[in-house]
Amino acid sequence: MSSANDPASTNDDRQTDCLIIGGGPAGLTAAIYLARFHLAVAVVDAGRSRAKLIPLTRNHAGFPDGISGPDLLARMRRQADLYGASMIEATVEALSQHEQDFVATFGDASTFRARTVLLATGVVNRRPPMIDERTHSQALASGQLRYCPICDGYEVTDKRVAVMGTGQRGCDEALFLRTYTADVTLVAPRCDHSLTPEQRETLTDAGVGLAAGCEAIRLDGQKVVLDLKDHAVQFDSLYPALGSDIRSELAGQLGAARSEEGCLTVDAHQRTNVPGLYAAGDVVLGLDQISHAMGEGGVAATTIRNDLARQTPLRR
Repeated sequence: MSSANDPASTNDDRQTDCLIIGGGPAGLTAAIYLARFHLAVAVVDAGRSRAKLIPLTRNHAGFPDGISGPDLLARMRRQADLYGASMIEATVEALSQHEQDFVATFGDASTFRARTVLLATGVVNRRPPMIDERTHSQALASGQLRYCPICDGYEVTDKRVAVMGTGQRGCDEALFLRTYTADVTLVAPRCDHSLTPEQRETLTDAGVGLAAGCEAIRLDGQKVVLDLKDHAVQFDSLYPALGSDIRSELAGQLGAARSEEGCLTVDAHQRTNVPGLYAAGDVVLGLDQISHAMGEGGVAATTIRNDLARQTPLRR
């Protein structure tokens, strides 16, 4: 298939073996595999992969000096394009089934048909509401704001760290980061912590401080400053532990099984309960890591190839 840069170039007559929705690490890995399987594959991407927000990851194997999220995605797109995968810059607004095909509808009402669909739509981190967009971008680029302690906890070793959140999620993240530094404070975005007595005792025993009522987040040189109700506190890095929203709405339109939180339920080969519909990456319950997403993308692509080969076993 030839490349397409906007949905206007697609219509009901266009069809592909697999339409991948989401151009992050999972989706692009699958695209590379599928294209090299000599299958027609198209990736539709709205440009909102969480990987684009990574200023530099040193956790990704093979890049000892680190690599930025945008650079990694650009390399993967070039690799997928090299083997003939099509790239479509658009947002899928609806997903339905018609006869034996899936039909994806874009925002301008144009459509795209596919024999199979791989959802690699990921999740969206919930941002602290008291930080403006410009400060958020600056803090993220400088490492003063971080979203993934698994990815970059090493970078805050022995530094002063704040975790914004409360309840079980905030407690768990604060304790996780406590293994990197002795200076961790759990900050409730509201006036009170929603912690059980047992959680408070666990945090106290671990030496995690507690603060509440953050009204604003600002930067001061190399520090991130949290303005609390009656005083301000400086930290080297802030980790929001506010949860995330799973982008699984399209699967819901097809009746795909989802967890209570919205994660897609798949088998060991990334199949959903809807025949021909697959999922990989953060939209599936699991470890939200680039390496894990890429692994699931490879598994999903191989499953799609094998499932389609049962219908059309020989190269034509």
